[in-house]
Amino acid sequence: MAGLVVAIDAGTTGIRSTAVNHAGQIVAFAYREFTQYFPQPGWVEHDADEIWQVTLATLAELAPQLREPVVAIGITNQRETVVVWDRKTEQPLHNAIVWQDRRTASLCSELADAGHLDMVRARTGLVLDPYFSGTKLRWLFRDGGVPVTADTAVGTIETWLIYKLSGGVAHVTEPSNASRTLLFDLDTMDFSEDLCELFEVPMHVLPQIVTSSGRFAVTGADLPVGAGIPISGAAGDQQAALFGQACFEPGDAKNTYGTGSFVLMNVGAQRPAPADGLLTSVAWSLPGEAPTYCTEGAIFVTGAAVQWLRDGLGIIDKASDLEPLARQCENTGDVFFVPALTGLGSPWWDPTARGAIVGLTRGTGRPEIARAVIEAMVHQTRDVVDAMQAISGTRLKRLRVDGGASAMDLMLQMQADQLGVRVERPVNQQTTVMGAAFLAGIAEGFWDISAASTAWELDRAFIADAEVDRSTHHARWQQAVQRSLDWATD
Repeated sequence: MAGLVVAIDAGTTGIRSTAVNHAGQIVAFAYREFTQYFPQPGWVEHDADEIWQVTLATLAELAPQLREPVVAIGITNQRETVVVWDRKTEQPLHNAIVWQDRRTASLCSELADAGHLDMVRARTGLVLDPYFSGTKLRWLFRDGGVPVTADTAVGTIETWLIYKLSGGVAHVTEPSNASRTLLFDLDTMDFSEDLCELFEVPMHVLPQIVTSSGRFAVTGADLPVGAGIPISGAAGDQQAALFGQACFEPGDAKNTYGTGSFVLMNVGAQRPAPADGLLTSVAWSLPGEAPTYCTEGAIFVTGAAVQWLRDGLGIIDKASDLEPLARQCENTGDVFFVPALTGLGSPWWDPTARGAIVGLTRGTGRPEIARAVIEAMVHQTRDVVDAMQAISGTRLKRLRVDGGASAMDLMLQMQADQLGVRVERPVNQQTTVMGAAFLAGIAEGFWDISAASTAWELDRAFIADAEVDRSTHHARWQQAVQRSLDWATD
Protein backbone atom coordinates (compact mmCIF):
# COMPACT_ATOMS: atom_id res chain seq x y z
CA MET A 1 0.00 0.00 0.00
CA ALA A 2 1.34 3.41 -0.94
CA GLY A 3 1.55 6.18 1.58
CA LEU A 4 3.49 7.45 4.58
CA VAL A 5 2.72 8.23 8.20
CA VAL A 6 4.55 11.20 9.73
CA ALA A 7 5.36 10.93 13.42
CA ILE A 8 6.24 14.08 15.35
CA ASP A 9 8.37 13.32 18.41
CA ALA A 10 8.25 16.41 20.63
CA GLY A 11 11.01 15.70 23.11
CA THR A 12 12.43 17.72 25.97
CA THR A 13 15.22 19.32 23.96
CA GLY A 14 14.09 19.06 20.35
CA ILE A 15 11.58 17.98 17.70
CA ARG A 16 12.05 15.02 15.38
CA SER A 17 9.65 14.56 12.46
CA THR A 18 9.88 11.14 10.84
CA ALA A 19 8.22 9.49 7.83
CA VAL A 20 7.37 5.78 8.06
CA ASN A 21 6.27 3.71 5.05
CA HIS A 22 3.74 0.88 4.93
CA ALA A 23 6.46 -1.70 5.55
CA GLY A 24 7.21 0.02 8.87
CA GLN A 25 10.51 1.45 7.65
CA ILE A 26 11.79 4.95 8.41
CA VAL A 27 12.38 6.66 5.07
CA ALA A 28 13.12 10.25 6.11
CA PHE A 29 13.48 12.44 9.18
CA ALA A 30 14.38 15.95 10.30
CA TYR A 31 15.47 17.14 13.74
CA ARG A 32 15.91 20.53 15.39
CA GLU A 33 16.50 21.64 18.96
CA PHE A 34 14.77 24.42 20.86
CA THR A 35 15.79 26.67 23.76
CA GLN A 36 15.85 25.63 27.41
CA TYR A 37 15.05 28.36 29.95
CA PHE A 38 16.08 28.30 33.63
CA PRO A 39 14.55 31.43 35.25
CA GLN A 40 15.52 30.34 38.78
CA PRO A 41 17.30 27.35 40.33
CA GLY A 42 15.04 24.34 39.94
CA TRP A 43 12.80 26.04 37.36
CA VAL A 44 12.72 24.79 33.76
CA GLU A 45 10.65 26.37 31.00
CA HIS A 46 10.09 26.17 27.23
CA ASP A 47 8.63 28.68 24.82
CA ALA A 48 5.59 26.88 23.43
CA ASP A 49 5.51 29.11 20.36
CA GLU A 50 9.15 28.21 19.66
CA ILE A 51 8.23 24.52 19.95
CA TRP A 52 5.53 25.11 17.34
CA GLN A 53 7.88 27.01 15.03
CA VAL A 54 10.54 24.30 15.35
CA THR A 55 7.89 21.68 14.56
CA LEU A 56 6.99 23.60 11.40
CA ALA A 57 10.69 23.82 10.49
CA THR A 58 11.18 20.05 10.78
CA LEU A 59 8.07 19.42 8.67
CA ALA A 60 9.37 21.87 6.06
CA GLU A 61 12.69 20.03 6.00
CA LEU A 62 10.94 16.66 5.80
CA ALA A 63 8.44 17.54 3.04
CA PRO A 64 10.87 17.60 0.06
CA GLN A 65 12.11 14.11 1.04
CA LEU A 66 8.66 12.51 0.79
CA ARG A 67 7.94 10.42 -2.30
CA GLU A 68 4.47 9.20 -1.29
CA PRO A 69 1.38 10.95 0.10
CA VAL A 70 1.05 11.45 3.86
CA VAL A 71 -1.98 9.49 5.09
CA ALA A 72 -1.80 10.39 8.79
CA ILE A 73 0.14 12.26 11.45
CA GLY A 74 0.93 10.90 14.91
CA ILE A 75 2.44 12.71 17.87
CA THR A 76 4.48 11.61 20.86
CA ASN A 77 5.69 14.02 23.47
CA GLN A 78 7.55 14.85 26.65
CA ARG A 79 4.98 14.13 29.31
CA GLU A 80 3.74 16.35 32.17
CA THR A 81 4.96 19.61 30.58
CA VAL A 82 2.04 22.08 30.48
CA VAL A 83 1.09 24.89 28.11
CA VAL A 84 -1.58 27.54 28.70
CA TRP A 85 -2.86 29.70 25.84
CA ASP A 86 -5.67 31.97 24.66
CA ARG A 87 -8.14 30.43 22.21
CA LYS A 88 -8.83 33.76 20.48
CA THR A 89 -5.22 34.72 19.80
CA GLU A 90 -3.90 31.11 19.73
CA GLN A 91 -0.86 32.42 21.62
CA PRO A 92 0.70 31.11 24.84
CA LEU A 93 -0.03 33.07 28.01
CA HIS A 94 3.12 31.90 29.81
CA ASN A 95 6.18 29.82 29.07
CA ALA A 96 5.47 26.09 29.26
CA ILE A 97 6.51 24.60 32.61
CA VAL A 98 8.60 21.49 31.95
CA TRP A 99 8.29 18.10 33.63
CA GLN A 100 11.73 18.61 35.20
CA ASP A 101 10.60 21.79 36.99
CA ARG A 102 10.64 21.67 40.83
CA ARG A 103 8.99 25.00 41.71
CA THR A 104 5.93 23.33 43.26
CA ALA A 105 7.84 21.09 45.69
CA SER A 106 6.58 22.99 48.74
CA LEU A 107 3.00 22.87 47.45
CA CYS A 108 3.27 19.09 47.07
CA SER A 109 4.49 18.85 50.67
CA GLU A 110 1.62 21.04 51.87
CA LEU A 111 -0.96 18.88 50.10
CA ALA A 112 0.59 15.71 51.49
CA ASP A 113 0.69 17.15 55.02
CA ALA A 114 -2.98 18.10 54.65
CA GLY A 115 -3.81 14.42 54.10
CA HIS A 116 -4.52 14.41 50.35
CA LEU A 117 -1.87 11.88 49.27
CA ASP A 118 -3.94 8.72 49.74
CA MET A 119 -6.86 10.10 47.73
CA VAL A 120 -4.57 11.32 44.96
CA ARG A 121 -2.79 7.95 44.75
CA ALA A 122 -6.06 6.03 44.75
CA ARG A 123 -7.61 8.15 41.98
CA THR A 124 -4.61 8.85 39.75
CA GLY A 125 -2.04 6.11 40.37
CA LEU A 126 0.53 8.89 40.88
CA VAL A 127 2.17 10.62 43.84
CA LEU A 128 2.24 14.24 44.93
CA ASP A 129 5.37 15.41 43.17
CA PRO A 130 6.29 18.53 41.12
CA TYR A 131 7.00 16.15 38.23
CA PHE A 132 3.29 16.00 37.36
CA SER A 133 1.10 18.63 35.71
CA GLY A 134 -1.55 19.46 38.29
CA THR A 135 0.56 21.53 40.67
CA LYS A 136 2.18 23.32 37.72
CA LEU A 137 -1.27 24.48 36.58
CA ARG A 138 -2.16 25.60 40.09
CA TRP A 139 1.04 27.66 40.17
CA LEU A 140 0.30 29.23 36.76
CA PHE A 141 -3.18 30.35 37.80
CA ARG A 142 -2.42 31.29 41.40
CA ASP A 143 1.17 32.56 41.27
CA GLY A 144 2.07 32.88 37.60
CA GLY A 145 -0.36 35.66 36.75
CA VAL A 146 -2.21 33.69 34.08
CA PRO A 147 -5.83 34.90 33.79
CA VAL A 148 -8.69 32.41 33.72
CA THR A 149 -11.28 33.45 31.14
CA ALA A 150 -13.72 31.67 28.86
CA ASP A 151 -10.92 31.58 26.26
CA THR A 152 -8.19 30.11 28.46
CA ALA A 153 -7.00 26.68 27.34
CA VAL A 154 -4.43 24.29 28.77
CA GLY A 155 -2.82 21.08 27.67
CA THR A 156 0.29 18.99 27.54
CA ILE A 157 2.57 19.28 24.52
CA GLU A 158 0.62 16.89 22.27
CA THR A 159 -2.54 18.91 22.98
CA TRP A 160 -0.78 22.12 22.01
CA LEU A 161 0.60 20.66 18.77
CA ILE A 162 -2.72 19.10 17.75
CA TYR A 163 -4.39 22.46 18.38
CA LYS A 164 -1.86 24.28 16.20
CA LEU A 165 -1.75 21.63 13.47
CA SER A 166 -5.54 21.72 13.22
CA GLY A 167 -5.62 25.50 12.89
CA GLY A 168 -7.16 25.95 16.34
CA VAL A 169 -9.98 23.47 15.75
CA ALA A 170 -9.12 20.56 18.07
CA HIS A 171 -8.48 20.95 21.82
CA VAL A 172 -7.97 17.30 22.79
CA THR A 173 -5.76 14.97 24.77
CA GLU A 174 -5.65 11.20 25.18
CA PRO A 175 -5.41 8.98 28.27
CA SER A 176 -1.68 8.20 28.34
CA ASN A 177 -0.95 11.91 28.72
CA ALA A 178 -4.07 12.80 30.73
CA SER A 179 -3.16 10.14 33.29
CA ARG A 180 0.06 12.06 34.08
CA THR A 181 -1.67 15.29 35.09
CA LEU A 182 -2.92 14.46 38.64
CA LEU A 183 -6.35 15.53 37.36
CA PHE A 184 -7.40 12.25 35.70
CA ASP A 185 -9.35 9.46 37.41
CA LEU A 186 -8.06 6.08 36.23
CA ASP A 187 -11.41 4.41 36.97
CA THR A 188 -13.73 6.86 35.21
CA MET A 189 -11.19 7.58 32.44
CA ASP A 190 -12.00 11.28 32.66
CA PHE A 191 -10.90 14.41 34.46
CA SER A 192 -12.17 14.50 38.04
CA GLU A 193 -14.09 17.44 39.46
CA ASP A 194 -12.70 16.68 42.92
CA LEU A 195 -9.11 16.64 41.71
CA CYS A 196 -9.58 19.80 39.67
CA GLU A 197 -11.01 21.49 42.76
CA LEU A 198 -8.04 20.34 44.85
CA PHE A 199 -5.54 21.76 42.36
CA GLU A 200 -7.70 24.83 41.59
CA VAL A 201 -7.93 24.08 37.87
CA PRO A 202 -11.24 25.14 36.25
CA MET A 203 -12.59 22.22 34.22
CA HIS A 204 -13.56 24.40 31.26
CA VAL A 205 -9.88 25.05 30.45
CA LEU A 206 -9.13 21.33 30.01
CA PRO A 207 -9.07 19.48 26.68
CA GLN A 208 -11.55 16.83 25.59
CA ILE A 209 -10.29 13.27 26.16
CA VAL A 210 -10.26 11.04 23.09
CA THR A 211 -8.74 7.62 22.37
CA SER A 212 -5.00 7.36 21.70
CA SER A 213 -5.75 6.12 18.19
CA GLY A 214 -8.50 7.89 16.27
CA ARG A 215 -8.98 10.89 14.02
CA PHE A 216 -8.71 14.00 16.21
CA ALA A 217 -8.83 16.56 13.39
CA VAL A 218 -7.18 17.31 10.05
CA THR A 219 -4.34 19.69 9.35
CA GLY A 220 -5.15 23.27 8.58
CA ALA A 221 -3.94 25.32 5.64
CA ASP A 222 -0.34 26.37 4.94
CA LEU A 223 1.38 23.38 6.52
CA PRO A 224 4.53 22.10 4.78
CA VAL A 225 3.18 18.55 4.47
CA GLY A 226 -0.22 19.70 3.20
CA ALA A 227 -3.74 20.52 4.39
CA GLY A 228 -6.51 18.07 5.25
CA ILE A 229 -4.18 15.33 6.56
CA PRO A 230 -5.70 13.33 9.44
CA ILE A 231 -4.11 13.85 12.86
CA SER A 232 -4.91 10.43 14.22
CA GLY A 233 -2.66 9.18 17.00
CA ALA A 234 -0.90 10.40 20.14
CA ALA A 235 0.76 9.04 23.25
CA GLY A 236 3.24 10.14 25.88
CA ASP A 237 6.79 9.22 24.97
CA GLN A 238 7.23 6.24 27.30
CA GLN A 239 3.86 4.72 26.45
CA ALA A 240 4.55 5.28 22.76
CA ALA A 241 7.81 3.35 23.19
CA LEU A 242 5.88 0.50 24.84
CA PHE A 243 3.54 0.43 21.83
CA GLY A 244 6.44 0.76 19.39
CA GLN A 245 8.13 -2.21 21.06
CA ALA A 246 4.94 -4.20 20.33
CA CYS A 247 4.43 -4.95 24.03
CA PHE A 248 0.78 -5.82 23.53
CA GLU A 249 0.34 -8.65 26.05
CA PRO A 250 0.21 -8.43 29.84
CA GLY A 251 3.70 -9.18 31.13
CA ASP A 252 5.44 -7.58 28.16
CA ALA A 253 7.75 -4.79 29.29
CA LYS A 254 10.25 -2.36 27.89
CA ASN A 255 13.14 -0.44 29.38
CA THR A 256 14.65 2.65 27.79
CA TYR A 257 18.23 3.00 29.03
CA GLY A 258 18.81 6.71 28.57
CA THR A 259 20.20 9.35 30.91
CA GLY A 260 17.83 7.69 33.35
CA SER A 261 15.66 4.69 32.63
CA PHE A 262 11.93 4.19 32.31
CA VAL A 263 10.63 0.67 32.82
CA LEU A 264 7.02 0.12 31.72
CA MET A 265 5.07 -3.13 31.95
CA ASN A 266 1.79 -3.85 30.21
CA VAL A 267 -0.58 -5.08 32.94
CA GLY A 268 -3.66 -5.39 30.75
CA ALA A 269 -7.17 -4.04 31.21
CA GLN A 270 -7.29 -4.53 34.99
CA ARG A 271 -5.94 -1.54 36.85
CA PRO A 272 -3.51 -2.57 39.63
CA ALA A 273 -3.71 -1.10 43.12
CA PRO A 274 -1.34 1.80 43.94
CA ALA A 275 2.07 0.76 45.25
CA ASP A 276 4.88 2.64 46.93
CA GLY A 277 7.67 3.59 44.55
CA LEU A 278 5.76 2.80 41.36
CA LEU A 279 3.34 4.70 39.16
CA THR A 280 0.24 3.47 37.36
CA SER A 281 -0.84 5.08 34.10
CA VAL A 282 -2.88 4.37 31.01
CA ALA A 283 -0.64 2.82 28.39
CA TRP A 284 -3.04 3.53 25.51
CA SER A 285 -6.70 3.34 24.56
CA LEU A 286 -8.00 2.04 21.24
CA PRO A 287 -11.51 2.61 19.87
CA GLY A 288 -14.03 0.08 21.11
CA GLU A 289 -11.59 -1.55 23.53
CA ALA A 290 -10.96 -1.31 27.25
CA PRO A 291 -7.94 0.84 28.11
CA THR A 292 -4.59 -0.88 28.59
CA TYR A 293 -2.84 0.02 31.85
CA CYS A 294 0.85 0.00 32.63
CA THR A 295 2.98 0.18 35.73
CA GLU A 296 6.05 2.39 35.52
CA GLY A 297 9.29 2.69 37.39
CA ALA A 298 11.49 5.76 36.95
CA ILE A 299 15.22 5.18 37.48
CA PHE A 300 16.96 8.52 37.84
CA VAL A 301 20.53 7.63 36.85
CA THR A 302 21.76 5.09 34.32
CA GLY A 303 23.51 6.74 31.37
CA ALA A 304 24.17 9.77 33.57
CA ALA A 305 26.51 7.58 35.61
CA VAL A 306 28.49 6.84 32.45
CA GLN A 307 28.76 10.58 31.82
CA TRP A 308 29.98 11.01 35.40
CA LEU A 309 32.70 8.39 34.89
CA ARG A 310 33.76 10.23 31.74
CA ASP A 311 33.46 13.89 32.74
CA GLY A 312 33.68 13.77 36.53
CA LEU A 313 36.27 11.08 37.18
CA GLY A 314 38.03 10.72 33.82
CA ILE A 315 37.91 6.92 34.09
CA ILE A 316 36.83 6.66 30.44
CA ASP A 317 37.33 8.98 27.47
CA LYS A 318 34.02 8.22 25.77
CA ALA A 319 30.87 6.29 26.62
CA SER A 320 31.71 3.44 24.25
CA ASP A 321 34.85 2.72 26.34
CA LEU A 322 32.77 1.48 29.28
CA GLU A 323 31.99 -2.05 28.09
CA PRO A 324 35.54 -2.93 26.90
CA LEU A 325 36.94 -1.64 30.21
CA ALA A 326 34.40 -3.65 32.24
CA ARG A 327 35.29 -6.82 30.31
CA GLN A 328 38.86 -6.57 31.61
CA CYS A 329 37.68 -8.15 34.87
CA GLU A 330 35.50 -11.21 35.47
CA ASN A 331 33.68 -9.61 38.41
CA THR A 332 33.77 -6.50 40.56
CA GLY A 333 35.40 -8.17 43.54
CA ASP A 334 32.25 -7.51 45.60
CA VAL A 335 32.31 -3.79 44.75
CA PHE A 336 28.91 -2.13 44.25
CA PHE A 337 28.09 1.33 42.94
CA VAL A 338 24.77 2.88 43.95
CA PRO A 339 24.12 5.72 41.48
CA ALA A 340 21.98 7.88 43.79
CA LEU A 341 23.58 11.02 42.36
CA THR A 342 20.22 12.81 42.39
CA GLY A 343 18.45 10.59 44.91
CA LEU A 344 16.93 7.20 44.15
CA GLY A 345 13.83 6.70 42.05
CA SER A 346 11.65 3.61 41.81
CA PRO A 347 11.07 1.55 43.80
CA TRP A 348 12.92 3.34 46.61
CA TRP A 349 11.79 6.91 45.83
CA ASP A 350 14.21 8.52 48.28
CA PRO A 351 15.32 12.05 47.30
CA THR A 352 17.74 12.10 50.24
CA ALA A 353 19.73 9.06 49.04
CA ARG A 354 23.22 9.81 47.74
CA GLY A 355 25.67 7.90 45.58
CA ALA A 356 27.94 5.31 47.14
CA ILE A 357 30.71 2.93 46.15
CA VAL A 358 31.07 0.14 48.70
CA GLY A 359 33.42 -2.82 48.97
CA LEU A 360 36.57 -1.04 47.80
CA THR A 361 39.92 -2.74 48.43
CA ARG A 362 43.50 -2.16 47.32
CA GLY A 363 42.77 -4.51 44.44
CA THR A 364 39.93 -2.37 43.06
CA GLY A 365 40.79 -0.67 39.78
CA ARG A 366 39.16 1.08 36.86
CA PRO A 367 37.71 -2.16 35.35
CA GLU A 368 35.94 -3.07 38.60
CA ILE A 369 34.42 0.41 38.91
CA ALA A 370 33.28 0.29 35.27
CA ARG A 371 31.69 -3.12 35.77
CA ALA A 372 29.98 -1.96 38.96
CA VAL A 373 28.40 0.94 37.03
CA ILE A 374 26.99 -1.50 34.48
CA GLU A 375 25.75 -3.82 37.20
CA ALA A 376 23.96 -0.90 38.85
CA MET A 377 21.83 -0.44 35.72
CA VAL A 378 20.95 -4.12 35.84
CA HIS A 379 20.10 -4.26 39.54
CA GLN A 380 18.00 -1.08 39.51
CA THR A 381 15.94 -2.52 36.65
CA ARG A 382 15.44 -5.77 38.55
CA ASP A 383 14.32 -3.86 41.66
CA VAL A 384 11.64 -2.12 39.58
CA VAL A 385 10.50 -5.29 37.81
CA ASP A 386 10.30 -7.24 41.07
CA ALA A 387 8.10 -4.51 42.56
CA MET A 388 5.89 -4.44 39.44
CA GLN A 389 5.33 -8.17 39.55
CA ALA A 390 4.50 -8.06 43.24
CA ILE A 391 1.85 -5.34 43.00
CA SER A 392 0.24 -6.27 39.69
CA GLY A 393 0.25 -10.04 39.99
CA THR A 394 1.52 -10.07 36.41
CA ARG A 395 4.68 -12.03 35.68
CA LEU A 396 7.29 -10.55 33.38
CA LYS A 397 7.33 -12.47 30.10
CA ARG A 398 10.20 -10.66 28.39
CA LEU A 399 11.96 -7.32 28.41
CA ARG A 400 12.45 -5.33 25.23
CA VAL A 401 15.10 -2.64 25.40
CA ASP A 402 16.22 0.53 23.67
CA GLY A 403 18.28 3.62 24.47
CA GLY A 404 22.01 4.27 24.30
CA ALA A 405 23.17 1.80 26.97
CA SER A 406 21.28 -1.04 25.28
CA ALA A 407 24.18 -1.22 22.82
CA MET A 408 26.19 -3.02 25.55
CA ASP A 409 25.88 -6.77 25.08
CA LEU A 410 27.52 -7.36 28.46
CA MET A 411 24.88 -5.31 30.24
CA LEU A 412 21.97 -6.99 28.46
CA GLN A 413 23.27 -10.47 29.23
CA MET A 414 23.59 -9.49 32.89
CA GLN A 415 20.03 -8.12 32.70
CA ALA A 416 18.66 -11.38 31.33
CA ASP A 417 20.50 -13.34 34.03
CA GLN A 418 19.16 -11.15 36.84
CA LEU A 419 15.57 -11.11 35.58
CA GLY A 420 15.51 -14.74 34.53
CA VAL A 421 13.75 -13.88 31.25
CA ARG A 422 14.66 -13.22 27.64
CA VAL A 423 15.89 -9.69 26.86
CA GLU A 424 15.35 -8.48 23.30
CA ARG A 425 17.00 -5.59 21.47
CA PRO A 426 15.34 -4.42 18.23
CA VAL A 427 17.06 -3.33 15.04
CA ASN A 428 15.10 -0.06 15.01
CA GLN A 429 15.79 1.90 18.19
CA GLN A 430 13.31 4.66 17.30
CA THR A 431 10.58 2.94 19.28
CA THR A 432 8.88 6.13 20.47
CA VAL A 433 8.51 7.36 16.90
CA MET A 434 7.21 3.98 15.76
CA GLY A 435 4.61 3.90 18.51
CA ALA A 436 3.22 7.28 17.50
CA ALA A 437 3.25 6.30 13.83
CA PHE A 438 1.40 3.03 14.40
CA LEU A 439 -1.26 4.63 16.61
CA ALA A 440 -2.00 7.12 13.82
CA GLY A 441 -1.81 4.60 10.98
CA ILE A 442 -4.08 2.09 12.72
CA ALA A 443 -6.75 4.78 13.11
CA GLU A 444 -6.77 5.38 9.38
CA GLY A 445 -6.77 1.73 8.34
CA PHE A 446 -3.25 2.04 6.98
CA TRP A 447 -2.15 -0.74 9.35
CA ASP A 448 -3.80 -3.08 11.81
CA ILE A 449 -2.23 -3.73 15.20
CA SER A 450 -0.50 -6.87 13.95
CA ALA A 451 1.55 -4.69 11.59
CA ALA A 452 3.37 -3.22 14.59
CA SER A 453 4.41 -6.71 15.66
CA THR A 454 5.44 -7.63 12.13
CA ALA A 455 7.51 -4.45 11.71
CA TRP A 456 9.36 -5.08 14.99
CA GLU A 457 12.64 -6.77 14.01
CA LEU A 458 14.98 -8.50 16.44
CA ASP A 459 18.63 -7.46 16.48
CA ARG A 460 19.71 -9.83 19.25
CA ALA A 461 18.14 -11.82 22.07
CA PHE A 462 19.87 -12.47 25.39
CA ILE A 463 18.85 -15.69 27.16
CA ALA A 464 19.05 -16.03 30.93
CA ASP A 465 21.80 -18.35 32.15
CA ALA A 466 20.21 -20.82 34.57
CA GLU A 467 23.58 -21.35 36.26
CA VAL A 468 23.89 -17.75 37.46
CA ASP A 469 23.23 -17.18 41.17
CA ARG A 470 20.64 -14.40 40.97
CA SER A 471 19.82 -14.25 44.66
CA THR A 472 23.17 -13.78 46.39
CA HIS A 473 24.50 -11.05 44.12
CA HIS A 474 21.25 -9.10 44.18
CA ALA A 475 21.03 -9.37 47.96
CA ARG A 476 24.50 -7.81 48.22
CA TRP A 477 23.37 -4.99 45.90
CA GLN A 478 20.40 -4.31 48.17
CA GLN A 479 22.74 -4.12 51.16
CA ALA A 480 24.70 -1.45 49.30
CA VAL A 481 21.48 0.46 48.55
CA GLN A 482 20.61 0.51 52.25
CA ARG A 483 23.86 2.34 52.95
CA SER A 484 22.92 5.12 50.50
CA LEU A 485 19.40 5.82 51.80
CA ASP A 486 18.40 8.80 53.94
CA TRP A 487 21.86 10.37 53.61
CA ALA A 488 21.34 14.03 52.70
CA THR A 489 20.31 16.27 55.57
CA ASP A 490 19.46 19.34 53.46
